[in-house]
Amino acid sequence: MAIIRFGVSLDKILLERFDSLIAKKGYANRSEAIRDLIRDSLVMEEWESSTSETVGSITIVYSHDTRELTDTLADLQHHYYDAIISSMHIHLDEHNCLEVIVVKGKAKDIKAIADRLIGTKGVKHGKLSITTTGKHLR
Repeated sequence: MAIIRFGVSLDKILLERFDSLIAKKGYANRSEAIRDLIRDSLVMEEWESSTSETVGSITIVYSHDTRELTDTLADLQHHYYDAIISSMHIHLDEHNCLEVIVVKGKAKDIKAIADRLIGTKGVKHGKLSITTTGKHLR
């Protein structure tokens, strides 16, 4: 793998803010931080494509006291078994649960699964976190 160097021109204040951010995040240098920003943009582009295989996680918080909610969520996960790689269920307290569901497939399919789970009546909060299989990143 060849490394190519290039210059970037930035406003002084913008560079100072960027340096502060990369120090806060613990990057070794500007190059690492810029590489991560580029990778993040490439992952977003991958998610905008309807044909790329992507991965992500769906996190939901809900009360297990909500009538039939646990069964509904389990039924939905069984319906999408081909896209769900793994799930983890955590009891947060005597009433609330957190579930993390790892999914793999086309972005549009994963978004549809997340929307169904998060939009289920009784789910208090949900979030889809997107990432990549890493096949096209270096």
